[in-house]
Amino acid sequence: MIQKYCDSLTHYSRRKTREVYIGDIPLGGDNPIRVQSMTTVDTMDTMGSVEQTLRMVEAGCEYVRITAPSIKEAQNLENIKNELLKRGCSVPLVADIHFTPNAAELAATIVEKVRVNPGNYADKKKFEQIEYTDQAYADEIKRIEDKFSPLVEICKKHGTAMRIGTNHGSLSDRIMSRYGDTPLGMVESALEFIRICESLDYKDLVISMKSSNPQVMVQAYRLLVNKLDEEGLEPYPLHLGVTEAGEAEDGRIKSAVGIGTLLEDGLGDTVRVSLTEEPEVEAPVAQIMVDRLVNKGSQKEIKPDADQWPIDPFEYKRRDTKEVMNFGHENVPRVIADFSNVDQIDVKDLKSIGHSYLPELDKWGMNDLGADYIYTGSNPIEFMLPNGLKEVMDYEVWENCSDKVNKYPYISDLEKVESLNGKLNFMGIDTDNYDQTIFGLLEKTANKVLILHSEQAHATASIRRFVVELMNRKIDVPVVLNQSYEERTQDELIVHASTDAGTLMIDGIGDGIMLSPTFTPSIDTLQLYNNTAFGILQAARTRITKTEYISCPSCGRTLFDLQETTAMIRKRTDHLKGVKIGIMGCIVNGPGEMADADFGYVGSGKGKITLYKGQEVVKRGVPSERALDELIELIKEHGRWVEPE
Repeated sequence: MIQKYCDSLTHYSRRKTREVYIGDIPLGGDNPIRVQSMTTVDTMDTMGSVEQTLRMVEAGCEYVRITAPSIKEAQNLENIKNELLKRGCSVPLVADIHFTPNAAELAATIVEKVRVNPGNYADKKKFEQIEYTDQAYADEIKRIEDKFSPLVEICKKHGTAMRIGTNHGSLSDRIMSRYGDTPLGMVESALEFIRICESLDYKDLVISMKSSNPQVMVQAYRLLVNKLDEEGLEPYPLHLGVTEAGEAEDGRIKSAVGIGTLLEDGLGDTVRVSLTEEPEVEAPVAQIMVDRLVNKGSQKEIKPDADQWPIDPFEYKRRDTKEVMNFGHENVPRVIADFSNVDQIDVKDLKSIGHSYLPELDKWGMNDLGADYIYTGSNPIEFMLPNGLKEVMDYEVWENCSDKVNKYPYISDLEKVESLNGKLNFMGIDTDNYDQTIFGLLEKTANKVLILHSEQAHATASIRRFVVELMNRKIDVPVVLNQSYEERTQDELIVHASTDAGTLMIDGIGDGIMLSPTFTPSIDTLQLYNNTAFGILQAARTRITKTEYISCPSCGRTLFDLQETTAMIRKRTDHLKGVKIGIMGCIVNGPGEMADADFGYVGSGKGKITLYKGQEVVKRGVPSERALDELIELIKEHGRWVEPE
């Protein structure tokens, strides 16, 4: 049985949604996928907001969101809008509202769209567990309707669109009590508001399901689409985003794993990439994600959807596989570095994949991003490798090598093979072009790991369909996800690779990853490919190798310099493998949004920081100059600190 959330799991088809006008720029329907971002300047700084908005539009933003935490900011949106119009810029503006219905009602008369968070528009979050009878729950829904309906009527009167934007970390106590901290809770939180809007015949809605955890985010959007169809509600356009994605490579990888996965399956009508960087940097990254879809419709035919689809799209479960050496079963996914296009591999080249030779000690050192295997193709390595790195070579080369036990063959055609390694053999399969007899061969032979690749535009669907065939045939061989890339910019490589592999990892597919340059790579390129591979596994929550930072992208509510503070915290803590640190500019993105963090650093006033352990406040009003030291002390108190090497 296939649990529906998209038009097709094997052919790219964008979900047809209701068209919603946001100013003069329509969203959804047959319109292009739109790109947007949010200002970081104080909303009361009219000229600063205008200048930043103009830079964002120049960078590619088609909608610009501005925070309006109170009445005075909502009122100043009019000054910002008028100044933009004076400068010839008519970009639709979106007011971002939390906690303050009166600000939302005023903003809806000024700007083209308002965003409300159902977790805090009518509810206050106190982290209380409350048991509701059905009648008491219904009474709460009526209370919300009474508080929310005036905004809906104002939007109808002024032709203002609305985004109902659920955040994983700010679900109300009421929703948490009934549904828990789950994707279903996120969906129900939005559905309550959607039902009220439809009862008032208001349908100019956009919906979002954001989380800092890409797994949760993807599951929530999929479940939302499923529930909208199930209830016969309108197919509202979707605003995609991974909230608090962070900065630099990690922020781009996490965003692409979440957003890219949904785009691959035809979901999404507008994209916002949340980076702890200047907002004009976000739009080009989002555009790379959107541009990937241009050639999807021209793909080669993939085998049709299976009658039995064993992957649950709404709940993560890693595919069950047997253990082949250190692949599959309960082993973390392995990283294979592809050096097959490097003509002469030198000892120092291995530093790019986390292995450094220390001549003064005559020893090898390995960092947390040390690749597990190196594929050398037809150019075998001529020196002894460190213990933590194993070599894979083409079968023809392996047949003639002196050490067939500790080196492993890459096989292109199993039928032509005369001998095998007793422990581990890699078999390359083009999932676009294979013979059905391969399944019989796989059932008969042991000690195999498949390296799956596809050259077509919709490669993820091709690989996923092949793995579904393995699952339906009960063939539990481990698989490595392999994708090849021509030369491209760093952002393009990160976005493309994270989408290609992340989409499959989110569905529980993948016991390893190999990113392959089709050209002769530089040392910097090899390092980028290796770091990206580990970053994808971290973002998909399948292998944790470094500290994770859940940092918001800054906005007009932020009470400190987020970029500078994040860099400062990272410098002191980036050696804490597996620790998750939330860095939030204000209380809106505070305790709730840190649902997924171990420790939190949250702005609570000018020059004041509140420290959290999980969602629990530990220290309030800490002066910012002492806050980082006290955060480190907090980490030490809970036994998560190690001294850096």
